[in-house]
Amino acid sequence: MNAKYISIYHRLIEQIEKGVFAVGSKIPSEKSLMEQFDVSRDTIRKSLQMLEQNGYINKVKGKGSFILDTAKFNFPVTGLISFKELSTQIGRNAETIVEKLDKVKPGKFIKEQLQIDDETAVWKVVRARKIDGKRIILDKEFYNGIYIDLLTKEICEGSIFDYIENTLMLNIGFAKKEIVVQTCSEDDRKYLDLDGYDMVVVVNTFVYLDDGSLLQYGQSRHRPDKFKFVDFARRIQQNN
Repeated sequence: MNAKYISIYHRLIEQIEKGVFAVGSKIPSEKSLMEQFDVSRDTIRKSLQMLEQNGYINKVKGKGSFILDTAKFNFPVTGLISFKELSTQIGRNAETIVEKLDKVKPGKFIKEQLQIDDETAVWKVVRARKIDGKRIILDKEFYNGIYIDLLTKEICEGSIFDYIENTLMLNIGFAKKEIVVQTCSEDDRKYLDLDGYDMVVVVNTFVYLDDGSLLQYGQSRHRPDKFKFVDFARRIQQNN
C-alpha cells in the first residue's frame, strides 16, 4: 500500500488549519506539490482527491483547487457510519468520552421509540465527542437489550457498530433520520463546550437490523457552528 499520499494529505491539512493557505485561495499546482514533497503526480492527485472528498478543497476544472472553509465539520447525515470511522476519514484529533453507560428499564418515551414492552431492558449510552480539544457533539443512544447482552466502557469508547457487527455478528441494515434544532438541554450544558450557544442541532436516528428489527434510537446533539449538512441530490425529470 502506498502510504505517501495519506501522509501528504495530513500534512496539507495541517497547513490549511494553520492558515498557510487562506480560505478561498488556490492551492499550489500539482507540479509545485510534486517538487515540494518529492513524489509522483499520481501520489499528489490521490492526496488532492482525499482533500476534496473530505471537504477541504474544491477542484474547479481548468482553474485549480481552492481552499474551503473547514470551520464546520462534514457529518454525513444521510450515511450510516460510526464516529470512529468518521474521525479516521476527516483526519482530526478526535476522542470519545463515555459519560453514562447503564442497562435500564426505559420510560414511556423510549419504549415508544424502540417499540418494546415493559419487560425489555435497554442500554443507555451517553457519549461526548471531542474534536480538536472541544466537546462539540453529545450522543444519547438507547439499544434494545434483546439484541445486546453486554456493553462495556471500552466498547463504547471505540465503535459500538463494530462490536455489533463483528462480535455479535448482527447485520446493521439501514437507518431513518430527522434533523431538528432545539434549545440546549441541561445535559448539553453539562457535557458540551457550547461557547455561548443556546441552541443545538439534533439528529434523531432509528437504526434497524437487516431483517427490519429496530435496534437503536439515538439523538446526536451538535454545537451549531460545527455542524454542516451535506448531501448530493440529482434532479429527476418529471414526465408531463
